[in-house]
Amino acid sequence: PYACAKVFCHFIVNNYRDSYGLHASCGILFNHESPRRGETFVSRKITRGLARILTGQDEKLFMGNLKSQRDWGYARDYVEAMWMMLQQEEPDDYVIATGESHSVEEFLEESFGSVGLDWRQYVEIDPRYFRPTEVEFLLGDPSKARTKLGWAPKTKFKDLVQIMLRADFDAHKVGHKLR
Repeated sequence: PYACAKVFCHFIVNNYRDSYGLHASCGILFNHESPRRGETFVSRKITRGLARILTGQDEKLFMGNLKSQRDWGYARDYVEAMWMMLQQEEPDDYVIATGESHSVEEFLEESFGSVGLDWRQYVEIDPRYFRPTEVEFLLGDPSKARTKLGWAPKTKFKDLVQIMLRADFDAHKVGHKLR
């Protein structure tokens, strides 16, 4: 339903732009992460889960498909892209993404590795977290945004993980230093 609603919104914006001359652009934003991300999203589940493990609140982190790959970018960079879209003379549609894909396992490796831990000792696979309609691989092509807007993401994957970890570590009063 969520995906269907997004497709509908994209086409209704295009319809109003074409029919009524509205200056309306569509941003097709791939996963845009930040410390404000909901706790049930996998990125935040990992960073919050690690903070809870380090403070002794939890012993394990229960996960689903670790092989799923996502094009994860920093929400702050994506907001800048949206602003840039709205500054254009002509409205258009743009894919906003990093052009890089990383697995859930890589997110775990980066997070736990930042504090010198092996994620395999703390993560258990729970079939309840597998999605029946899982998309295994998501990768965006931001070349149009790069060419027409001059936009490129500033925050690399490793830096994004660090930003999210710092926020959850601060929230949970974790004393560990990040590498």
